[in-house]
Amino acid sequence: MSSNPEPRLRVIWTDPVTGRKGYAVIDRFVNGLAGGGTRMREGVTLQEVERLARTMSYKNGAFNLPGGGAKGGVDIDPHDVAARGMLSRFVGAMRPLYKSGWGTAEDLGVSQDLLDEVFAEQGVGMSVQAMLDRAGDGAAAAQQRVRDGLSTKVDGVGLADCIGGYGVAEASAAAARHKGWDLKGMTVVVQGFGSMGGSSARYLARKGARVVGVADVDGCITNPDGLDVEALLRARNELGEVDRSALRAKDRPLPRDRWLDPQCDVLVPAAIADVITADNAHLVKARLVVEAANIPTTEEAQGMLHRRGVVVIPDYLANGAANAWWWWILLGVMGPSAPEAFAQVDRTMAQTVEDALALADEKSITPREAADEIAMRNLDRLVEKLGEDASQQPAGMTS
Repeated sequence: MSSNPEPRLRVIWTDPVTGRKGYAVIDRFVNGLAGGGTRMREGVTLQEVERLARTMSYKNGAFNLPGGGAKGGVDIDPHDVAARGMLSRFVGAMRPLYKSGWGTAEDLGVSQDLLDEVFAEQGVGMSVQAMLDRAGDGAAAAQQRVRDGLSTKVDGVGLADCIGGYGVAEASAAAARHKGWDLKGMTVVVQGFGSMGGSSARYLARKGARVVGVADVDGCITNPDGLDVEALLRARNELGEVDRSALRAKDRPLPRDRWLDPQCDVLVPAAIADVITADNAHLVKARLVVEAANIPTTEEAQGMLHRRGVVVIPDYLANGAANAWWWWILLGVMGPSAPEAFAQVDRTMAQTVEDALALADEKSITPREAADEIAMRNLDRLVEKLGEDASQQPAGMTS
C-alpha cells in the first residue's frame, strides 16, 4: 500500500433537528473490519475525524489487532441539552456503517454507558456489533464476554473506563525503564481528567509517581508536594470536571492556559488534539511526554521536542490499551476479569513501547516514526493474511 493512502470512506451528516454536522471516516479495513470511537465536542471537524481514524489504523497495527481504523465525530457541546438526541440520531444514520464493519466505543464527550443507551434505542445492537457478528466462536459468546467485561468494576469504575489509563501508566514505566529512569518518585502533570486522564493519574500515582498537576476545563490544580489523586477523582463529575471546594489548603488553582507551568518529569496530555504546538513546545519542562489523548502534539512540536531530547510516546501506543482490551475480549484472547486485563496490558505494553523506542534509537528517528513503521508493517501483514474485504461499500454511502 502507499505510505499515505486516502481513507476508504468519508461521511458528512447533517442533523435534521439541530442543523449541526456529524462525521464518520473509515481509514481502512482489515478482514472487513474497522474500529474507532465516537467523540462529541463543539467544533469537531471532518479533518480531525480523518486524522483520528488514521491514528486508529496505527493503533490497531501497533498491537497486531485484526482491524483497520475508523472514527466518528458529532459537532455539539456534550453539555448542550440537544446533545443526547443528536448523538442518538447520528447513530441511527450510521447504521449502514455499523452493519458493514465499523465497531465504535466511547471517546471524548461520550461515555460508553451513553453510547450503549443510544445504540439500544436505535435498535443497532451493541456499539461493537460488527466485531461480535464475526467472532470465531459466535456472536452470542463474544457478546457475553463483552457484557461481562463492561460490568466488571475496579475501584468503583468500569474496567473499560480505567484500562486505558492503566496502559498509560504502563507505557510511562516502560519508557522510563528504557531510558534508565525510575518512574517511582518522578513528578507528573496530567492535562484532562476524564476517564483516560483520571485513570492515568490514579495508576501513575500507584506506581509511585508524584502527580503535581491536574488540568480540567476550568483550569489547572497544582501542588509540588503531590496532589491527592483519589480525593480529586471523588470530586469530579462525569465529564472530568473537579469541584474546587474539595481542594486542600496547599493545592493551588491556575488558569486553564497555564497548565504547562508546573515543573514535572512526565507530561500526560489526556484531553483534546493539538494542545502542544510549535507555539508552546518550548514551555514543556518534562523529559517524557506520554500522549494519553489522541493526536495531542502537532508534528512540528514533536520534532522540536525530539531535538531537545524529550521522549514522546505516541498516542496510539500510550493510550492503546483501551482499544486493545475491546479486541482481546471480542477475540477471546482473555476473559473479562480485571486481573487478566491488567496482566495482558503489562506484557503487551512493555514489549510494544520497548520495540518502538529500540527502533527509534537504532535509526535515529522519533518514537512516532518508529511506531508508524512497525504498525504499518503489522497491518500490511494482517491484510496479506486475512484480506481487506472492503470492496463493497455500505448501502446508501458513497466516497
